[in-house]
Parts: sequence; structure tokens; C-alpha cells
Amino acid sequence: MKVTFLGTGTSQGVPLVGCQCAVCRSEDPRDKRLRTSVMIEDKGKVFVIDTGPDFRQQMLREKVDRMDAVIFTHSHKDHVAGFDDIRAFNYIQKKKMEVYATLHVQEAIKREFPYVFEEEKYPGVPEVNLHTIGNKPFRIHDTEFIPIEAMHHKMPVLGFRVNDFTYITDANFIAEEEMNKILGSKVVVLNALRKEFHISHFTFQQAIELMQELKPEKGYLIHMSHQLGLHAEVEKELPPFISLSYDGLQLGL
Repeated sequence: MKVTFLGTGTSQGVPLVGCQCAVCRSEDPRDKRLRTSVMIEDKGKVFVIDTGPDFRQQMLREKVDRMDAVIFTHSHKDHVAGFDDIRAFNYIQKKKMEVYATLHVQEAIKREFPYVFEEEKYPGVPEVNLHTIGNKPFRIHDTEFIPIEAMHHKMPVLGFRVNDFTYITDANFIAEEEMNKILGSKVVVLNALRKEFHISHFTFQQAIELMQELKPEKGYLIHMSHQLGLHAEVEKELPPFISLSYDGLQLGL
């Protein structure tokens, strides 16, 4: 299985016009963080978790020319805004895209992109097959996805375990029952927005402590804002088995 981090930042983590903070001025490519998303290649199939505003740019950068399914974690704009660019894969693959999401996420997508679901569609709009998921394992082709429900403040969101890889973004609480699904993962990915308290995201220290409790062979932090700081400097503060992720990072599992 191959994992590619398409984006590792947040809306605060994208360079803005006129911004003079250290992260924006950094020449280290690891500090150029697009909105968070990940691509998983397993058994000859390609899956993408979340299509944020930078989805098209990420696909072009990684030269992705096929995709078998999209899976969504939750409905926030920075995770669904690139949904329209699924149409490029419809054109290339000559078929509908398989989309897996909870009913709540499906409702949000239908509000944001109503033209995709109209009976009389405008030519060229995205073509999708919606599949409803919840907190039970499901399979896409020969790959099993195990949902892990976490809380994003008061909003339930889904993380996913695929084989020995667990991916959780936009969360600040995971119940013990859900934590048990993660145990034994070789690689665990958690969000770590910044060092200061945040109402809906794990902080840097909270993510480290949770990693130490889960004890994976390797841990990676994602969904990092400018406020977390420069990649090279923050890396020095981490235990040896944890690293900051960066856009374009690839793992072989």
C-alpha cells in the first residue's frame, strides 16, 4: 500500500497575499501546506480522502490520472470545496466517480453543488454515485475501510483505518471504544493545529500525548496552521517516532 499526503495544512496554513509571517516567508517547501487530504493506493486501486479547495492543484502536482473513489471525513468547506473537480476524472475514465460519505456530508454536498444532482443536468457537471457510510466497516473493491468516529468540537467526524494505516483529521476527542480500533496500527496520523488550546482540534501537545498512548511504530501530524511554526524547528520538539508530515510525503506500507 502506498500513501501520499496531498495536503497537510489548514485554511490558515496556506500562504496569503501580503502575509509576512515566518511560515509564509520560508523557503522550505515543507512549509508550503495546502489544505489537508490524503491519497491511498492499494491493490491496484486509488482512493482519495477529502477534496478540499486545493484538490485540483494536488492532483496536477502528483500527476494523478485515475481515481477509483472519494471518501469524506466531514462536511466542512476545507474538506469538500474541490468536489466539482471530480469532473476531470469522469472525462478521463468515462464513468461516474464512486463517492462515500455519511448522510450529513451528502446533504452538505447537495447544498453546495446542487447542479450535480439536478434531474436535467448541464453538460459536463460531475457524475457521481453516492454511497452512504456510517460507523461500520465497508469495502471498496478489495480494500476495507474501518471508520473511526471522533468529535470535532460537537460535530461527529470520521477517520479511517486502512490495513495498518490510521488517518484522523479535524478532531479533539476520540472515545475509548474508537481508540481501540486504532491500536496496533503501524502508522497513525493525527491533526495538530497549533500549540495553543483550540475548541475543535488537538493541540500539538495533545496530539503527541495521544500518539504516546496509541504507540504506533510511526506517527505523523497533519492539519497544521501557521501558528504551529516552521517545519524544521517544530520537528526538533517531537519524540523520535513522531514527525511532521508535509505535502507530497509518500509512505510505503
